[in-house]
Amino acid sequence: MKIVVLDGYTLNPGDLSWGALQEMSSEWIVYDRTAVHEIAERAAGAAIVLTNKTPISADTMRALPALKYIGVLATGYNIVDTAAAWERGIIVTNVPAYSTHSVAQTVLALMLEFANRVGAHSASVLQGEWANSDDFSYTVAPLMELAGKTIGLVGLGQIGKQTAAVCTALGMKVLAVGSGRRAPEPIDGVEWTTLEALLQRSDVVSLHCPLTPATQGLINRERLALMKPGALLINTARGGLLDEAAVAAALNEGRLAGAGLDVLSVEPPSPDNPLLHARGVIITPHIAWATLEARTRLMAIAADNVRAFLAGAPVNTVG
Repeated sequence: MKIVVLDGYTLNPGDLSWGALQEMSSEWIVYDRTAVHEIAERAAGAAIVLTNKTPISADTMRALPALKYIGVLATGYNIVDTAAAWERGIIVTNVPAYSTHSVAQTVLALMLEFANRVGAHSASVLQGEWANSDDFSYTVAPLMELAGKTIGLVGLGQIGKQTAAVCTALGMKVLAVGSGRRAPEPIDGVEWTTLEALLQRSDVVSLHCPLTPATQGLINRERLALMKPGALLINTARGGLLDEAAVAAALNEGRLAGAGLDVLSVEPPSPDNPLLHARGVIITPHIAWATLEARTRLMAIAADNVRAFLAGAPVNTVG
């Protein structure tokens, strides 16, 4: 049974082993990256295709008659036309809950960078400013204590809950808004509220919801206007949750004190993305998921998914 990995580099740039997956098939190919027009040729004859961000459309599935299984090497699976897969009897799986601690850690890292300005102060010292200072201590930017501040979490799945726990440990007050599909469960240290109230009351707003037609552009000009002057915005979820032009304008006009973003609407971004040139922005290249520990878990769960499929009892199915 032929197995093809279309874009294995981001999961495994060389510090992990594909061994657990390779041992399941004598026909095994890993490509670092695959363009859309290359999929049909590279995956020809494959029963199992693994993909991280390479999209698999209905047309692609029609070009791959041997395809029986698509394993998404991530939690989000919007890159696969799951309706078309269902019609063709193709199993689609994802990898849930592998990066919970890593993403929550990134939220904390972004908040702390705004609170303590570690990078700016280190740069100042390395440029000689401390050696030439008349004082034993100085600041190059205002510092902020997070204890006592309010963070609003938009979405409270596993990552949101872990972020809430971390923020509670720091002495922050935690507000949250859920999906609205069911009554929220009581959680110690978390106050459930509406999106509008959360935006109005929070010193920091952190996004943890999926990207859907309903959440596309969720943080737009109108909702930014509800936020406290000088608030911070954190997004480690999906770039499409932001109206990026509106967020850039809020930053440049000083209505937002800062935005810490690990995701953008198009990745890699276009050079003319307005956020790349906005004031008070920290952008990291979609790395919240990418700690060695999280990627190790992802690899193990992906192998378990394939093993279960081959045994006739698929797990972590979606669509």
